[in-house]
Amino acid sequence: MTVQVGDIVARASYKFDLPFRVVKIHPETRIAELSGHDLRLYADAPIDDLAVVTKVDQARYEQRTRSREAESYRLFRQDYQKLRLKREYTATSGYRSGTSYFEMPGRVLHIDGDPYYLKKCLRVYEKLRVPVIGKYMNEAEMPEKVPELVGQIRPDILVLTGHDAFMKSKGKSEEVKAYRHSGHFIRTVKEVRYQWPSLDQLIIFAGACQSYFELLIRSGANFASSPDRINIHALDPVYLAAKISFTSFMDSVNVWEVLRNTLTGAGGLGGVESRGMLRTGLPYPED
Repeated sequence: MTVQVGDIVARASYKFDLPFRVVKIHPETRIAELSGHDLRLYADAPIDDLAVVTKVDQARYEQRTRSREAESYRLFRQDYQKLRLKREYTATSGYRSGTSYFEMPGRVLHIDGDPYYLKKCLRVYEKLRVPVIGKYMNEAEMPEKVPELVGQIRPDILVLTGHDAFMKSKGKSEEVKAYRHSGHFIRTVKEVRYQWPSLDQLIIFAGACQSYFELLIRSGANFASSPDRINIHALDPVYLAAKISFTSFMDSVNVWEVLRNTLTGAGGLGGVESRGMLRTGLPYPED
């Protein structure tokens, strides 16, 4: 079967371990550029190394993925209920006051280097009722364009993600040149932090699959990927941002509690203790 742009394929040299979407094909070299179907990984491979994933195998894979996504959503809803009950208790002075109150969750600006993943993430943000603005932007353009966008939108939480990969053939793990897009994420974080230096004023998540975690954190990100240089799921940044969005600014965000809601966990994401971004107000204006 001829491999075409848009096909879901797997690599024979990797024992068909992961499904990818074919993004581009270079006829002269017979090399295909690949984007992870559910993981934020970018790769390339000879066309002869690729096999189109059958509808049956694709359905099996997506069923397993949906089960993992459902579990992550369940954990988030569980945490959300605990946070809501705590805020309700505080806002009503231990339920002694009948005054109604309102909430202002942290606003998210989600910048994504993959339009397919951006749409998927925005659907989940909507499902979780997180206020969000999403923008598709090539990773290489982020250092120049994101700071101005942050100044215009003034979000509480900034998500910088897309695709990345650690390439052993390009260098060692402590060398930025060995990563496909980590350098772009790092530069973007630095540019944004130049204008908004406080880690409590603007929460930043940055990275994708196998990204240079340590340098992203040192550059000013509150949370980043990937401590163990492993692949992360497309929705991991969403659950992380949502947890921060619905945590009161009076409370610190426990890093482990944030990571337990993600599909990848501590091997794929990490960060530093940060404040939540939700504010409670009262009274709620009657219409």
